[in-house]
Amino acid sequence: MFKIMIVEDDEKIRNIVADSLKKWKYNVFEVINFDDVLAEFEKVQPHLVLLDINLPVLDGFFWCQKIRTVSKVPIIFLSSRNQNMDIIMAINMGGDDFVQKPFDLDILVAKVAALLRRNYTYQDEESLELTHRELVFRVANSTIEYQGQTTELSRNEFIILQRMMRQIGKIVSREALMEALWNDEQFIDDNTLTVNVNRLRRKIASLGLEDFIVTRKGMGYLIP
Repeated sequence: MFKIMIVEDDEKIRNIVADSLKKWKYNVFEVINFDDVLAEFEKVQPHLVLLDINLPVLDGFFWCQKIRTVSKVPIIFLSSRNQNMDIIMAINMGGDDFVQKPFDLDILVAKVAALLRRNYTYQDEESLELTHRELVFRVANSTIEYQGQTTELSRNEFIILQRMMRQIGKIVSREALMEALWNDEQFIDDNTLTVNVNRLRRKIASLGLEDFIVTRKGMGYLIP
C-alpha cells in the first residue's frame, strides 16, 4: 500500500484530502508537528508528499529542499498562491507538480495516482536493459552504451529515452513527452522539450550513432 504524507497546516483541508485518499486505499500520514518536517519524513518514509507552501515556522520551499537532500520521492505542492514565480520556484526547488487551492479532489487524486505510477511502476525492472540498433540503454544506472562507449543520461534524457524506447517504431507526441517530464504542460514552454531532445540526440551521436531519434513535424518524435 502506498504511503502518502500530507504536510498541510489547515486542519480542515488536511482532513478532507486525507479522507479522499483513504477512500482510494492509500495509507495516509498527516503531519501536525511542523517544527521538523524532515524528521517526520524520515520516520514515515512515504512514497509521495503533498506539501503546502505557507507553513508555520519554515515554508514548504525550505522543507522541499531538505527532503531532496535525502530522497527523490514525488512531491506535489498545494498552495493558494497563484503567481508564476511561486510555481516556478516550487518546480525549481524539486517539486514534481503544483496544485492551486481551491482544487478539485478528483483531479488531485488523479495526479497522485499518475505520479505514483510513473515513479514506481518499473521498480521491478531495475536491471532491465533496452536495446535497439546496438544502443544499450541500462535503466538501473541511467547510462547508454554503443560499440563499447558509454555515457550517462540526465533525469530528463532518461525519461525521454525510456518513453521512446518502449514504443520503437511509433510516433511519441510532444504532449506525451511533456506530460512524462513535468506532468503539466502549462509549467514549461514548448522550446524546453526541444532543448532536452536535442541534448539527448547529441549524446547518442557522440557515441557514433547518428539519426537515432527522428522528428515528425507537427506530430512528435520517432525511433525507427
